[in-house]
Amino acid sequence: MAHSDQVLATFQTRVRQMILQFQQLKKENEKLCAKIEQNEAQIKALQEQMAGQERSYQSLKMAKMIEITNSDLQGAKSRLAHLIRDVNKCIAVLSDEK
Repeated sequence: MAHSDQVLATFQTRVRQMILQFQQLKKENEKLCAKIEQNEAQIKALQEQMAGQERSYQSLKMAKMIEITNSDLQGAKSRLAHLIRDVNKCIAVLSDEK
C-alpha cells in the first residue's frame, strides 16, 4: 500500500505541476492575445495615417502641376507680349519707310 500511496502522491504532484504550468501558459496566452490586438490596432491606425498621407501627397502633386501650368502661362504671356512689341516695332519701322 505504501508503494501505491507513493505513486498516488507522485501523480498528484505532477498533476499540480501541470495545472500550474497550464495556468502560466494561459496567462502568457492572454498577454500575447492582448499584444496581438494592440498591434492590430496600431497597424490599422498606421494604415489610416498612410492613406491620409497618400491623399495629401496626391493633393500636393496636383497643386504642383497647377503651379507649373500657371508659371508656364505667365511665361507664355511674357513671350507673347514680347512678340507683340517686336511686331509693333516692325510696323513702326515699315510705317516710317513710306
